[in-house]
Amino acid sequence: MCYFSCFKVKEKISITLEEELIREVDNLIDGTKVKNRSHAIELLLSRTLNHNTPKVAVFLLGGKGTRFRPITYEVPKALLPVKGKTVPEHLFDLFKRHGIKKYIFSLGHMADKIKEYFGDGQKWGVEIIYVVEKAPKGSAGAVKLAREHLQDGPFIVTNGDELKNIDIEDMYNSHKETEAKVTVALTTVEDPSHYGVAAMKGNKILEFVEKPTKEKAPSNLINSGLSIWDSSVIDIVPDGFSMYEKDVFPKLAKKEQLYGYVFRGQWFDTGTPERYERALKEWKEIK
Repeated sequence: MCYFSCFKVKEKISITLEEELIREVDNLIDGTKVKNRSHAIELLLSRTLNHNTPKVAVFLLGGKGTRFRPITYEVPKALLPVKGKTVPEHLFDLFKRHGIKKYIFSLGHMADKIKEYFGDGQKWGVEIIYVVEKAPKGSAGAVKLAREHLQDGPFIVTNGDELKNIDIEDMYNSHKETEAKVTVALTTVEDPSHYGVAAMKGNKILEFVEKPTKEKAPSNLINSGLSIWDSSVIDIVPDGFSMYEKDVFPKLAKKEQLYGYVFRGQWFDTGTPERYERALKEWKEIK
């Protein structure tokens, strides 16, 4: 628990640097992402000491993929390829770029086939730990199932059927600065009527309106299926079946502890055959 709260306590220090180094530090200041000299030095130290991102990501991979039947009678949705890789492999590309190499795979349907494909993760230079539902737990219940592996500070939760390209470091810095309990990555879509749509006040999320008509949507900002959680949030997840959209996020929003992070990078939902086809055509791999 201390890992997260420790970021709230800051101490002043005095350092002596060469003038050339100071100029290089000052060149990083843009007034938005890097606010001042002290902020620039803090970000550089965080990056060097690998404190600029969470250390672990939870992949929610328990879905049955009913909209892809009959294919998913034999192949789990998590193993459907997009340009020669599964969606979890594309997510590895994103997270490894930010130094994240530990993953919790929360599984349900066809868990053995997913385990057989990914193994311990060594092939990709990562560590994979598996937790398996005996009965469906829902999106929040699946996270709580991995509780014993999520006690060392903030962690990422991501759906396993969405392709995305997000600046995780910048999102995490935002998460720390706002002292959010959960920060949700939000993306913009032309028609939000198929998704959970964020009603915002500044960067605070007031609520998610589920699948509103286009005319009644409070914004064009939708939940991209990736969020950063403080480990204490697991304490408010109900036992048994629970969904974070209904059973966790509203509680945090009421306490003004739920924040949004709007990103402009790629985002593709592969949850239906039509959206999957679009991802096959338009997704650009993360290098």
